Amino acid sequence: MEQAVFLDRDGVINEVKTNRVTFVNKPTDFYLLDGVGEAIRSFNQSGFVVFVVTNQGGVGLGYMTEKTLRTIHEKMVNLLAQHGATVNEIAYCIHRPNEGCHCRKPGSLMIKQLSDRYGVDPTASIMVGDREPDIKAGKKAGCKTVLVGNRTKNENYGADAVFQSLSDAVPWILKKKSL
Repeated sequence: MEQAVFLDRDGVINEVKTNRVTFVNKPTDFYLLDGVGEAIRSFNQSGFVVFVVTNQGGVGLGYMTEKTLRTIHEKMVNLLAQHGATVNEIAYCIHRPNEGCHCRKPGSLMIKQLSDRYGVDPTASIMVGDREPDIKAGKKAGCKTVLVGNRTKNENYGADAVFQSLSDAVPWILKKKSL
């Protein structure tokens, strides 16, 4: 079975709620966070399957179309490629918050479906997120979890590890790679 790194998008891969951008509703709002391309490239080189699993309720709320979301993801893939990094697949939930769907995190359906499709063992995999729903989704799927971003010790949501950024989490994640 394969091992994977499941990555939330906003706040893990790209800027959100910064001086440049609040929400990513169009391609010009998308900015990679420092070191993300290199981090994902290191996961690729170590043999992890890499996925993005992201709630994108802005579609359901009418802030953008699904076509625009796909264009944003194309930009992300192209920016990552400039760093020699690749993502195997991007899964997203376009439902509104509180709509009750099973794919929206903290639900684990996106992780479970990708795991089934790619022969991934979730219990040997890692979910990286910047919010409680990401950690809950990873835990429900059986993954180890990493919380990134500025946090206090009491604000770790039960994550297995906490780091300032995806780049900072790389050594910890690479130690989890089975041979």
